[in-house]
Amino acid sequence: MQFVPNYRNIMAAAKNTKPQRLPLYEHIISPEIMERVLGERFAQFEYSNDQHELRHFFKHYCRFFKTMTYDTVSYEFPIVYILPAQGAGILGKTPGPIQSRIDFNSIDWDLLVEKYIQNADEKFRMLGKFMPEGMKAVGGVANGVFEISEDLVGLEHLAYMQVDDPQLFNDVFCKIGDLMCSIWDWFLKAHGDLYCVCRFGDDLGYKSGLLTSPNVVRNNIIPQYKRIIDAIHNAGKPFLWHSCGNLFSIMDEVIDAGIDAKHSNEDIIAPYSEWIRRYSKKIGLFGGIDVGLLCQESEDHIYRHVFEMGITYRNSAQGFALGSGNSIPNYVPVNGYLAMVGAAQDIRKHEGQN
Repeated sequence: MQFVPNYRNIMAAAKNTKPQRLPLYEHIISPEIMERVLGERFAQFEYSNDQHELRHFFKHYCRFFKTMTYDTVSYEFPIVYILPAQGAGILGKTPGPIQSRIDFNSIDWDLLVEKYIQNADEKFRMLGKFMPEGMKAVGGVANGVFEISEDLVGLEHLAYMQVDDPQLFNDVFCKIGDLMCSIWDWFLKAHGDLYCVCRFGDDLGYKSGLLTSPNVVRNNIIPQYKRIIDAIHNAGKPFLWHSCGNLFSIMDEVIDAGIDAKHSNEDIIAPYSEWIRRYSKKIGLFGGIDVGLLCQESEDHIYRHVFEMGITYRNSAQGFALGSGNSIPNYVPVNGYLAMVGAAQDIRKHEGQN
């Protein structure tokens, strides 16, 4: 039978109810992986401002998700793209542009909002133009509060600022919240109808703990989360939170802030069954398949593992969408990725679903 996408499957999972059929989900899939699957070159046009090149990119980008039997297209445009450091601060390549009160006051925050709109608007429009029938998008405005603080200040320099100038430290997070709320407000009004689930990614941890203190998360990050989540909920959308790392120390507080679903898991932190045991009655859970498995194991092993565990997770979690626990970067073997997708498709057949 021909696959017929239905975005309501992902929407149901995000609202923590069991979808009619098992949905596939990925936070990010490298366009280079898409090129290898489709046999079409288009990745180099992702951030182009040329209309012809953008049409070519989104035509094949959206086609990929339908071809792979996703119910939704994952797409977001990042805030850090329009910040002064353009992501270099997150990567630790340079201190962020804010190291003092003078630096903070010198940034034209309203201009950043305008710059985001100028760079993102046509991309979202083109996404809508090529969205397949029955599908909607998941994503929206990329980057979360902590990631933006890393790009504006730097991870190491945030720690210095917290001690040397605590008022500036607090003001940075509040201003980031203002920036995000302004951009999200524009996005929801201009392009919200294209999306069934909104999300941002904000990696707060690594395998053994948080990248900052729990108090910073509680006092500086979660309050800004709540402002954005409330706006998304007021627009009638569920919110999916992507965050990597060992987050158990602050998960309940993030859930209390209003997240509807969570994505990202690593087996080295905890088996996925532990996430289900702790949180499946409260939020939807997306992912489940460790990226290391996709990179290191044979296609047959991946298929058998995903088929067995996919059925187990679907039966034990209320809202579940299957995919990698992080993303599909360009170094993931294509055949490993396809083995996971094939196993998910066969679970649907096993359940009598297309």
